[in-house]
Amino acid sequence: MTDPSAHSAALTYGSYLALDELLAAQRPRSEEHDELLFIVVHQVYELWFKQLLHELTWLQERLHRGEGGHALATLKRVLTILKTVVAQVDVIETMTPRQFTAFRSRLEAASGFQSAQFRVLEATLGRRDERMLAPYPPDGPGHARIAAAMAAPSLFDSLLRYLATQGFATPAAPEPRPAGWRQPSEAVQRVLLDVYRADGEPALVCERFVDLDEGVQEWRYRHVKMVERTIGDKPGTGGSAGAQYLRSTLFTPAFPDLWAVRGAL
Repeated sequence: MTDPSAHSAALTYGSYLALDELLAAQRPRSEEHDELLFIVVHQVYELWFKQLLHELTWLQERLHRGEGGHALATLKRVLTILKTVVAQVDVIETMTPRQFTAFRSRLEAASGFQSAQFRVLEATLGRRDERMLAPYPPDGPGHARIAAAMAAPSLFDSLLRYLATQGFATPAAPEPRPAGWRQPSEAVQRVLLDVYRADGEPALVCERFVDLDEGVQEWRYRHVKMVERTIGDKPGTGGSAGAQYLRSTLFTPAFPDLWAVRGAL
């Protein structure tokens, strides 16, 4: 039988965190000083996207079980992570346009538009758009993950299920959804008005959803401004529309019904 203490003695900070693999994952394609910063920031983004997806999966499970207290705690963590994600823009904005241009050609067709995790995050928030699948080979893992996320209940669907566990008469069946982001629903808004007027824990959960929606929109705004100050209106890497496309994503709420009821409260 293996001695358990032998495993403990062998485990180190470096091996537990897989630091040899992690620190070897930055492979600049030029000798430019600033390319390492560009790589590190975007790798950290992907790590935070991974954690956000992990937390949102947990959040949906808590909502389905009617566990409002646990949902609020998880939402607090998600919102704190989002603030960290937004703050990372400050770091990348220390790089001037000339510094980025010095190695930009080495990126070739690589583009942030190819981030499968961000597309899964959008799908979890409620985006249903087959165009998100276009950059990914149909038989690849990215395509499968995004398609599965679009087929699964969205975060707002989970909120409605939670409200049903709290005694609110949520719509029995989801309304037909066009491609894109969720559209406002008068039936859903009537339920939300009842929730807010009751002024209990479900209203707090709804408010944290508003915070989440606002936090994602804040990140989109900071991201587009970062792109504008770095490359202006040049096309993005990989042939994307760059800042022009990013501007089109601004101010589109993931949870429009939560915004629509504000004037009636």
